[in-house]
Amino acid sequence: MDMVDPTVFRLAIFVLAIFVGYYVVWSVTPALHTPLMAVTNAISSVIIVGALIAAGPSEVNLAKIFGFVAIVLASVNIFGGFLVTQRMLSMYKKKQK
Repeated sequence: MDMVDPTVFRLAIFVLAIFVGYYVVWSVTPALHTPLMAVTNAISSVIIVGALIAAGPSEVNLAKIFGFVAIVLASVNIFGGFLVTQRMLSMYKKKQK
């Protein structure tokens, strides 16, 4: 039986996760968008903790580079999520005269 290369296997899982995530997020109703953003912010904060461990202070290798990229992307996701959540919540506030 031929074994599948682990890199190809992980890449296939990553691509499937992209498609599933895309269709899940775009099918969310506007009323559930703010709670969904709060959950993704929490997930991104966990990603940052793991990425900080991966990008720790030792020799530079592929894991360290991916850890750094994960830190940058998760940070963008967290701050963008807070901005979107703030904007969504401001839509429900009463306008002051």
